[in-house]
Amino acid sequence: MRAMGTIQSVETRHCDAGWRNYHFLRITTDEGVVGWSEYDENLGATGITTVIDDMAETLIGEPVDAIERIRARLVAQARQSLTGVMAMAIGAIENALLDAKAKELGVPCVDLLGGAVREEIPVYWSHCGTYRITRSEWYDPVRTLEDVTALGEEVRESQFTALKTNIFDFSGDEPTGWAPGFGRPFHPSLTIEADQLEAQRQYLEALREGAGPEVDVLLDLNYNMKPEGYIRLLQELADFDLFWVEIDSPNAKALADVRRASPHPISSCEALVPHEAFVPYLHEQAMDVVIIDALWNGIQQTTKIAAMADAHQLHVAPHNYYGHLSTFMNAHWAAAVPNLRIMETDIDRLPWDDELFTATPEYRDGNLQLPDGPGWGCEPDEAALDEHPPSS
Repeated sequence: MRAMGTIQSVETRHCDAGWRNYHFLRITTDEGVVGWSEYDENLGATGITTVIDDMAETLIGEPVDAIERIRARLVAQARQSLTGVMAMAIGAIENALLDAKAKELGVPCVDLLGGAVREEIPVYWSHCGTYRITRSEWYDPVRTLEDVTALGEEVRESQFTALKTNIFDFSGDEPTGWAPGFGRPFHPSLTIEADQLEAQRQYLEALREGAGPEVDVLLDLNYNMKPEGYIRLLQELADFDLFWVEIDSPNAKALADVRRASPHPISSCEALVPHEAFVPYLHEQAMDVVIIDALWNGIQQTTKIAAMADAHQLHVAPHNYYGHLSTFMNAHWAAAVPNLRIMETDIDRLPWDDELFTATPEYRDGNLQLPDGPGWGCEPDEAALDEHPPSS
């Protein structure tokens, strides 16, 4: 077997993505092969770039194909702080190494994960309505319940078979999001009252009216309630046909209580890293679908977490609300794992998003087509990144 190249440089690149920045890791070998990964510093993950810079010295001179060896070295280096941005940085490094190794071999990354079990990946239109309501300066605005119904019609007519949305209130002059778990509004008790229950019902009814009965509706409740509130809302929506309800909870047993009381399937775990963090949720059978962030955990580790979930008879789904490179990365592990349920993807994009990458996702009849080029099949366009410098 021919020798692989060794790591010569480790760099990060960044660009403006409107209401956030996109972040990329670039690893180059002594043979000129470049491996890329996307990572994210939004919503409290600030510092991943600093950790990558600190870890770079450990990578120089290592064989680019020694992914597990390099990961083990980095885990040992971060042992006393192996959570949060430390673990996320290791995931970003693992993903860039996987891209470089696949390119050296001339194969798509999915081949390094055991090969594809599917060529088309079912997806849902994520943040459907969310961006148009809360970030109307960047996206076509949604201001009324009639606009919500029209959006549902747009999803149906575009041939997407599923959508996911969040919690919104259209009872005032302007629609408002309800995300107290993120401090919007500041409501630290995380309680939900009757007016919010009614507002959510009205919003979902308008969305369902437009989408019709054939489009699956997923509801993301995030961190916004205590278990008692989740149960109240789920029982209020018992007559709705919901594909799943997504809930984030720091307590696996509490989430299991919600699942037992819920008339709808529960998905969770998108914020967990590293793989050990999933153990109590699997032990408690706290959810029906395990959501995994492959940018944070690393693609190879993510396939292992998917196998852990499969051993507990659970489905998995990617957490993917980033740039196009992330969508390509997630497509490879989604194609490789037998127990995939569905994949998240954002369809509402910024005007310059497609310019930033050498390839864009291909959707056909609500399915993402598996890319077949070497590595991820997509890279950032470095000249385009320079044209859109990161915002401060």
